[in-house]
Amino acid sequence: MSEDASEEKVELQSARRGRVDPHLSIKHYDPEADMMLLHFGPQHPSTHGVFRMDLHLDGEVVIKATPYLGFLHRAVEKLCEKLTYVQQTPIVDKNDYVAPMTNEQALNMAFEKIMNVEVPRRAKWLRVLLAELQRIASHLVALGTFTLDLGGALGGGSTLFLHCFREREMVLDLFEELTGARFHYNTHTIGGNRHDLPPGFDKKVRAVLDEIELRIPDYARMSVDNAIFRARTEGVGILDGELALELGITGPNLRGSGVDHDLRRDAPYAAYDELVPKVIVERGGDCWARTKVRFDEVAESIRLCRLALDGMPEGPINGYKAVRQPTQAKVAGGQVYVGIETPRGELGTFLIGGGDTPTAPYRLKIRSPSLHALSAIPYILPGFTVSDAVAILGSLDPIMGEVDR
Repeated sequence: MSEDASEEKVELQSARRGRVDPHLSIKHYDPEADMMLLHFGPQHPSTHGVFRMDLHLDGEVVIKATPYLGFLHRAVEKLCEKLTYVQQTPIVDKNDYVAPMTNEQALNMAFEKIMNVEVPRRAKWLRVLLAELQRIASHLVALGTFTLDLGGALGGGSTLFLHCFREREMVLDLFEELTGARFHYNTHTIGGNRHDLPPGFDKKVRAVLDEIELRIPDYARMSVDNAIFRARTEGVGILDGELALELGITGPNLRGSGVDHDLRRDAPYAAYDELVPKVIVERGGDCWARTKVRFDEVAESIRLCRLALDGMPEGPINGYKAVRQPTQAKVAGGQVYVGIETPRGELGTFLIGGGDTPTAPYRLKIRSPSLHALSAIPYILPGFTVSDAVAILGSLDPIMGEVDR
């Protein structure tokens, strides 16, 4: 990077220390500025085909960013209010479609809480194993697609993208052997799990973990340790911890801003009281820090998976009675909230039971981490260029399926 460009980035970083006004009136902006309105997305590859931003530019520099959501609305929360409790797991698989099992777990944990259903110990350990394998697969997608977004001098970004997807396929092979499905699993259920580990499965999991761990240094050379990657991400899209907390941002985006918070440790569920994770935190708050958190969490999830395999207890995998009809599960009333730590942060389920149909929720609200992550865009894009906007959006790792529910 040239000396002039380096000085410009430092100036932009200094300007970012003050809080950006997301409601800036363009009418009162410098009348002599070289102004342009750019509709960024939804056709742009980095916007997943459904997300759009309006970028007000002064030359190439963004002075105001307005995100627009709702292009993928499927009304899944209302669908859940029309279906019975035992019918809903396959519906939420499509929300965060990069980490489907975490959607299933969050929903069924809420059902278990309101029904006072006890989950067997083996099922709790099994849930941790599947959650951490899912976290590995999800973070590989995040890392690979992020370098694809950056492209350019990173060889178009396709090299690391293909490497990460190669290893992700190995994890999906495991899921397919366990559940019979490659993408939407329907494996978590009320009271535990639907599928137990088949014979020899633990050896296959260990082989996949060893292979991914062996290739982590290669990922690093093409991303977080790469000089070009760092030039594109360090000091870009700075999100301070205080603002992240104000916006309800969680997960790697929050921990990348220096906030040491992880529900697996701070409000343990499943078997995380026994398998305590090491929480990865970075202080920079920029695109590099958010990526580094996800990168290091892959290694931590590998460690947790091995611990789960080593200590997997014997016993049943479900503590609820066998489901013989769709209307079997009933809730007289009450309300609960359950939050879990998905690869993108706190995924919460707020549930009100009872009403005219005790076999289905009266109200169901999903608190998705990607929606909160995108709320940072009006604050962290201004002051940076259009090319930086692609990097900033990719570093937030949003999944639109859980944004437009």
